[in-house]
Amino acid sequence: MPTTHASAVRDFVEARLEEALADLDLLVSLETPSRRRDLLDAALPRIEAYLVGRLGEPARRARHDGGDLGDVLDLTWAGDRGAGQVLSLAHYDTVWPEGTLADWPLRRDDDVLTGPGVLDMKVGIVQTVWMVLALRELGVPHPDVRLLLTPDEEIGSRAGRPHLEAAARDALVTLITEPSAGGSVKTRRKGMVFADVTVHGVESHAGLDPDAGASAVHELARQVPLLAALADPERQTTVNVGTISGGTGRNVVAGRATCEVDVRIQDPAEEERVVRALEALEVVDERCRLEVVIDRNRPPMNPTAHTDRLLALVRAAGADLGVEVGDRPVGGASDGNFVAALGLPVLDGLGGIGAGPHARHEHILVSGIARQTALLAGVVEQLAHG
Repeated sequence: MPTTHASAVRDFVEARLEEALADLDLLVSLETPSRRRDLLDAALPRIEAYLVGRLGEPARRARHDGGDLGDVLDLTWAGDRGAGQVLSLAHYDTVWPEGTLADWPLRRDDDVLTGPGVLDMKVGIVQTVWMVLALRELGVPHPDVRLLLTPDEEIGSRAGRPHLEAAARDALVTLITEPSAGGSVKTRRKGMVFADVTVHGVESHAGLDPDAGASAVHELARQVPLLAALADPERQTTVNVGTISGGTGRNVVAGRATCEVDVRIQDPAEEERVVRALEALEVVDERCRLEVVIDRNRPPMNPTAHTDRLLALVRAAGADLGVEVGDRPVGGASDGNFVAALGLPVLDGLGGIGAGPHARHEHILVSGIARQTALLAGVVEQLAHG
């Protein structure tokens, strides 16, 4: 006897794969850049209509106002009475600007399906839908499924965070259909601290009166090595000065210069060390003034007391499929970071198998859709039994 019905779910999805691919085509065709409230607002009713068309009217529905960002869509479909609730957490925003589809539509070449947002993470939404469809069709008992779609995961989840944290507190487990790590789930993610470092200098003519000025560019150049020195490879802390800009002309002593800094941490204690160091930065040229804006963007995701149990569930589902499901640490962050930091059960990286998120070679393997949907279903099925 199989441990789960995962193999039956896989077969169900494979038999209707073209329908699932049509669903994915619909979602990818909706351009949803994180900072475009107008495009997010235009897409969300169409996404909801797709979800309701596939799964029927939800037992509970809410649309939470995202302010200047997109709204959060919160839908729950009933499972078996008394089985509790599982949260499927996904984001419908992408990093791709409006117009990307004009020269990069969804394209399939044998097993490779490429397109903007196909991996990160619109295929994860489709997987959740087909998981529920399969469990219903097969008559497999399962908890309520709550799907929370956030609009701003790619830019820090300011709108989504309070709602996803509240939903996670009510769930047996939060399942995150972010891209898998080559078919493995993700048990560690780095946290992120962002800093915008700005130097205010004194402008003057570089030829006629150079000594009257204090170059913000020169001062920022002195600060960059100090920023880079905050890295600690032994503690897996990395620092990247990603952009630098400043000055107004070749012959002007620069009055302003700025850089954007990305710090990744695995050890929670490193966040405090880095933030203190950023706050303690001082100018070398005292005629300049330093301004540092710090964003503690996400805490790190590390294993919790729930991790081993959840890995056992996904591996049991994998065993029914005849695959061994691994787990891996990754440097990128997700909304799973917030859930893990609360000490709540979360299983991340259950989405598509592919590569190239945020890059022009972003793609999924079509053959992975049924497998990953079946893993989701196998985990959810087991949760119905406690």
